[in-house]
Amino acid sequence: MIRAIPWRAVHCIHLPRHNLPARAVWYNGPMTLPRGRPAGQRVFGPVPSRRLGRSLGVDVVPLKTCTLDCVYCQLGRTARRTVRRRRQAPVREVMRELRSVLRRGVEADWITFSGSGEPTLHAELGRMVRAVKRMTRIPVAVLTNGTLLFRPAVREALAAADLVVPDLDAGSARVFRLVNRPHPSLSFRKVARGIEEFARGFRGRIWLEVVLVRGVNDGADELRRIGRLAARIRPERVQLNTVARPPAERWAAGLTPAGMERARRILQRELGPIPVEPVARRPGAARRRSRRRPDAAVLACLARRPETAAGLSASLGIPPSRLAAVLRRLARSGAIRSERFGGERVYLLPRP
Repeated sequence: MIRAIPWRAVHCIHLPRHNLPARAVWYNGPMTLPRGRPAGQRVFGPVPSRRLGRSLGVDVVPLKTCTLDCVYCQLGRTARRTVRRRRQAPVREVMRELRSVLRRGVEADWITFSGSGEPTLHAELGRMVRAVKRMTRIPVAVLTNGTLLFRPAVREALAAADLVVPDLDAGSARVFRLVNRPHPSLSFRKVARGIEEFARGFRGRIWLEVVLVRGVNDGADELRRIGRLAARIRPERVQLNTVARPPAERWAAGLTPAGMERARRILQRELGPIPVEPVARRPGAARRRSRRRPDAAVLACLARRPETAAGLSASLGIPPSRLAAVLRRLARSGAIRSERFGGERVYLLPRP
């Protein structure tokens, strides 16, 4: 007997790395995904974030629509690499869904514009940030790759945010092309100057994220170049990250703890009083148990990103023993799969 997963249960079977259509039907066999996507379902979480604690996500651009095609991306390869800003997710629908979630008394440390692509590609991002600020006292963060900050309209769109977290994964044009694989119109110099210019005029908080890939951007010389550029940007802090979930390119590997500490020391010497913080996996505060059916809740989380059993348990409030049974059931049906990565078992949706 076929049982449809309720729309409200599945925030987004808008599956990142698998190029599958939007609606999921659950049954005792492989997952079937008919065509079509309903309105809404763009707010997800809260999920335990390694950077932001309990993060209530807002996803406003189509799946894997980005200015970059980073080798380490946990969502897979970019489906549409573009620099054109467009009106994408309808603003009223996004705000209506967020308002509905907030009225249920959700507990979140941040409302975060992030998700399946680069949020600054939405032409009305600024309007949405300002609407959220009128709606709630929960601070607003925008996670961006920073590539469009050279545009005045993008800087203006982010002006009302409480926190902006741009990426800076390279200190040279060569490594920028290797790690981030940008749209042809984007040069390293243009991107770097854009982040600097934004930082000079932004009144909120800026954290800078540096994602390191073993053997690519973790050499001492490259780290010094990254550090010198970050020092000119003068963020509140630099968060040092590495490949922690299955990446877009299988050869993209994370650094060991010793490698991360070495990188931190090199960057810290260039940054002086600005703290450099390795971002470790964090279990997240246990949240209230999800009102969704466990199977649907797990599928909804994995539609956003691969995750460990501990991460799923913390995010969804499902006890580990019960979650183990759910994961076995989903794996037997073919709805999910698992693989070993970084010494841990990670659960993710099947490849097409």
